[in-house]
Amino acid sequence: MILRDSENSCTFKDVWVLAEFAGGKVHNVTYELLGAAKKLSDKLLRKSRVVCLVLGEGTGTAAEKFFHYCADVVITVDDVSLKTFNDTVYASVISRLVKKYKPEILISGATSRGRSIMPRVAVLVETGLTADCTGLDIEEGTGLLLQTRPAYGGNIIATIKCEHHRPQMSTVRQGVFKAPVPDNSGTGEVIEENVLEAEKKTRISVIEESFSEDKGINLSDADIIVTGGRGVKGPKGFNMIAELAKVLKGAVGASRAAVDSGWISYTHQVGQTGRTVQPKIYIACGVSGQIQHLTGMQSSDFIIAVNKDAEAPIMKLADVAIVGDLFEVIPEIIKLLKSGIQADFKKLKTTAESRD
Repeated sequence: MILRDSENSCTFKDVWVLAEFAGGKVHNVTYELLGAAKKLSDKLLRKSRVVCLVLGEGTGTAAEKFFHYCADVVITVDDVSLKTFNDTVYASVISRLVKKYKPEILISGATSRGRSIMPRVAVLVETGLTADCTGLDIEEGTGLLLQTRPAYGGNIIATIKCEHHRPQMSTVRQGVFKAPVPDNSGTGEVIEENVLEAEKKTRISVIEESFSEDKGINLSDADIIVTGGRGVKGPKGFNMIAELAKVLKGAVGASRAAVDSGWISYTHQVGQTGRTVQPKIYIACGVSGQIQHLTGMQSSDFIIAVNKDAEAPIMKLADVAIVGDLFEVIPEIIKLLKSGIQADFKKLKTTAESRD
């Protein structure tokens, strides 16, 4: 919606978070964004509330928990037509509610759903959208939303503002923000909205919806990540990285250099152009630590780096820096772990958790 000269920007208020609700479960990125929304609302020039918008079937079960994560208001749209995900139906409902309530800011997770819905909503309400953000803040003095994201393949960091349209819209990667500590005493207002019959009409027909049951550990959810970089030297080197990850019951990560070299698939990439992660323990093996990579993992609770170069950027960031040949160091660590020294790594994990 365009801010006309005769229209006061105060017409638009509140920070909205579009919840991701699927299969009766709330995606963790929703809680992360609610915490971020609270910080944004506190910095705005006028008093604003954190509003969580959730669509689906059976959404009422999730509403109360949103209040535990900083939401002041929860808008629920509970309808059988929303049981399966149809981005055109979802976008129609969301855009109508945006026009009705006029939020100043609307943010969503940069998930497959968020990336599908948000561009449609932006078009329907005639505003801009900054996708795949790695940072959000409020500009002092203007109250504008500062939206940070990588550009030109991650070679630069762009800060984008939307001065003349509302709402200011962004999708944000999972792991960029930490979910707040839940306050079980939190309460708020619940607003129930419906789906209009006209909004149910769509050219898209969803035949079946299924949810992945991948047995592998998702990078975004892993407590421990073992990442290989250029120093791994090839695909065979990642066999060693995978073995260490398996012993630690963690996930395998990779730097962009390793992925670009074809040594491992993009799904393992950590960094600005990959996943943003926040594990309890992050082990970087042969990773130099360029800024694009550090941005994606620097919020890890405890960082261990193995590198020949003591001056590598990753070594300066690490809590524990091991200077040495990873092909000598990692096999020794694996051998020790298999010999029963898992307790030491558990202690590291406990230490990291105690910092929360």
